[in-house]
Amino acid sequence: MSSDLPGNALGGSGPSLRLIARGLACRRSGRLIFSGLDFDLRPGDALLVTGRNGAGKSTLLAILAGRLRAAAGDVALEGAGEATLPERLHWIAHRDGLKTALTARENLAFAAAMLGDARLAPGEALERVGLPHVAEMPVAYLSAGQRRRVALARLLVAHRPIWLLDEPTSALDAASQEMLHDLMRAHRAAGGIIIAATHLPLPLDEAQSLAIAPPAPEQSAAGSEDDPGDGWDDWDMWDDRPGQAAPAPAAGRPFP
Repeated sequence: MSSDLPGNALGGSGPSLRLIARGLACRRSGRLIFSGLDFDLRPGDALLVTGRNGAGKSTLLAILAGRLRAAAGDVALEGAGEATLPERLHWIAHRDGLKTALTARENLAFAAAMLGDARLAPGEALERVGLPHVAEMPVAYLSAGQRRRVALARLLVAHRPIWLLDEPTSALDAASQEMLHDLMRAHRAAGGIIIAATHLPLPLDEAQSLAIAPPAPEQSAAGSEDDPGDGWDDWDMWDDRPGQAAPAPAAGRPFP
């Protein structure tokens, strides 16, 4: 499949964009899951996050997306003006995040309206992922692979230079995986940044690698002197309940 989409349809970024993480750590149920994670990404870069099941790959992406708080460390986004990190990224989680009662087209139209800075129309995005024939079908009737492709089509309906992808090839057949690889290559060529958590190899040339290893037993034990943070669990998600403050993982720039 061709990867010749125009750069502005794929969320290219300016040359000054930079995403930096220093010393990130997380805890779950009082136990240290990972610590000391660092990376520095610029336009066109990709980062492959690997590790065993439960290592914290999805948790790292959720921290970057502003949905979870890190136990230690910070994340900085440079070159984005007044925009916050969540405003500059797409997050395709392990679950597809689709409204099953809505059609494929309605799901993408909703995403474009919520995210703003529209790019491809829903019909064009579905064409790009090989699903023009399901545009008016409720997502509940689609196969797992088709739902995954609808979720990936969200990458194309709104401009976001940073893509967070959690097991992006999940449920995809060989042809659909090649389609995804084309999208990722084109996004990077347009100056985009990709962070992908994966168990399977992804053909991302010159990608950086971040392998999350289990912490040492003395570090992971609850109450360890080396355990970073202030006593709360990384699954304590912020959700806009009255009186609850939003997390601020980006240094010097709290999330809205």
